Amino acid sequence: MTKNVFFTFSAAVIGAGLFSLLHIPVAFLLGALTGVMIGSRLSRIPFYWPAAFRDAGMIIVGYSIGLSFTQDAVLLILQKLPFIFLITVCLILFSALSALLIAKLMGIDYATVLIGSIPGGLSQMILLAEEVKGIDITVVTFMQVARLTMIIFIVPVLVFGPWMDNASSTDFTASVPLWRDLFPDILLFSLVSFAGIILSKRLKLPTAYLLGPIIGTAVLVISGINGPQLPPSVLDFSQLLIGAHIGMMMKPEKLGNKIKTISLAALSGLLLMVCSALLGFWVIHAFDLSPATGLLSLAPGGMDQMAIIAHETGADLAIVTGYQLFRLFFIFFVVPPFLKWIFLKYKRMGSLSK
Repeated sequence: MTKNVFFTFSAAVIGAGLFSLLHIPVAFLLGALTGVMIGSRLSRIPFYWPAAFRDAGMIIVGYSIGLSFTQDAVLLILQKLPFIFLITVCLILFSALSALLIAKLMGIDYATVLIGSIPGGLSQMILLAEEVKGIDITVVTFMQVARLTMIIFIVPVLVFGPWMDNASSTDFTASVPLWRDLFPDILLFSLVSFAGIILSKRLKLPTAYLLGPIIGTAVLVISGINGPQLPPSVLDFSQLLIGAHIGMMMKPEKLGNKIKTISLAALSGLLLMVCSALLGFWVIHAFDLSPATGLLSLAPGGMDQMAIIAHETGADLAIVTGYQLFRLFFIFFVVPPFLKWIFLKYKRMGSLSK
């Protein structure tokens, strides 16, 4: 098992190093993802990446996100809450309509396409797929992971492109935190972050290893205790840990009809990205946000990945996280019961028509 982890880690490091040399944005996330995804198919030794490694990366990202939740940032998010709700509903409705179109064009079960198209909440959508009869779980998983991978590669190109005027990015890298600056304050924040993880697990909240540190760190910051910024090497390492995990999730060889399913996933992801980009530009002009902040706030990817990209580009991390966090909770608590009701009603109508 140790050998399997070593080969996986080596592939992630090689990919991250190569992407860094090529000056590709978010190199440690994208490079590790690509290295593991390719290496796992070329190596005769099976790759293995413990979930604990991914969780460690999410804890680091969660702490970084929590530092951005100042009192002013929280008040700003609360003021925007009705608009965030409206934007989230629009994105979910578009997912449902685009899934209906794709299902008819490709002759695939609508329920499978719909659950595979819901943005974010990967684990929750897979659990929902297991509960609903007739759902192709392999297709749902691939659609969710493929969309996430597309977003991780395409969004950095958009927000780091020369056409984007992200004025805050130059200021963001002005001072580099040092290792010696972490202690002793980091000890208090570590304890509170782990307490947040335990609380999140007991409350059965989504992504406890990300949400726990966010809650714990934010509570301390809002109460007036400033936490130390993490050195770039720590943040890069967290990207590698998360990127390797995503690379391990990409398993197209398990698909039945590869061409059809890959086309389905690509079309679904592309439509959703276009919709989220349009909504993002609306948010940019409505609230005078930077392009990176607006696009990352609405990007239909994972909150941890979007936070990493926001951190790299100097976007408003609190605003990005506020939008992403609300959608995560909305998908976790509201969408599954609603979809179950829809599928149940659909089946009853189908049985009555026979």
